[in-house]
Amino acid sequence: MPGFVLLVRPRGDEDAGIGIGFTVSKKVGNAVTRNRMKRRLRALARAALPESGIAGADHVLIGRVGGNDIVFAELGAHLDSALKRAARKLAQ
Repeated sequence: MPGFVLLVRPRGDEDAGIGIGFTVSKKVGNAVTRNRMKRRLRALARAALPESGIAGADHVLIGRVGGNDIVFAELGAHLDSALKRAARKLAQ
């Protein structure tokens, strides 16, 4: 996805909870830019993961350069698409 990378890894334990982590490197920008990106990623995760997240898996969102320039609704659509793709991959 253009604004972020989504990594999903099943934990393999019996807990059906959804784990979430966020990473934004210094390549993205200064501290203000990185913190804004993390806030946007947290808001995306709060909105999408309860319905579309993969139970029993850890999800990591990695912010990319230019992610703050993308409209929030578009990022949400990208996250939904990425979650569906990850679910298909894990089902195989």
